[in-house]
Amino acid sequence: MGAESIEETYRGYIAALNDRRFDQLSRFVHDEVVRNDRSMSCEAYAAERAEEARAIPDLCYEVDLLVADGDHVAARLLFECTPTGEFLGLPVNGRTVRFAEHVFYRFRECRIEHVWSLLDVEAVRAALAADPLSST
Repeated sequence: MGAESIEETYRGYIAALNDRRFDQLSRFVHDEVVRNDRSMSCEAYAAERAEEARAIPDLCYEVDLLVADGDHVAARLLFECTPTGEFLGLPVNGRTVRFAEHVFYRFRECRIEHVWSLLDVEAVRAALAADPLSST
């Protein structure tokens, strides 16, 4: 798979997430995928993404930086969203938060087979600390 092809596939995956087309993720994700060392089916992976969208109705994946090389993609994704209740174990309660995700993917046969994701929890924590509203 060439760098252009893998980048196009990845951007299609991001578009599917943003369009809430979770039932179409099997076009982009293998039947079995590993996310942060946890194996799961594509259906379970799609269900997790759908649950995130339910808990964060305005969730939008913005690609800030994208590098594709061989069968790997590295991306920095930016988020500005309003989670309901808790987010990452923090009492967000409907406040807007801004943060980044640094994520790496390994593709096989033009579909994602491994995901390594790191969220900037400290940015969310700092935003909440700076917010004068109470968390209750």
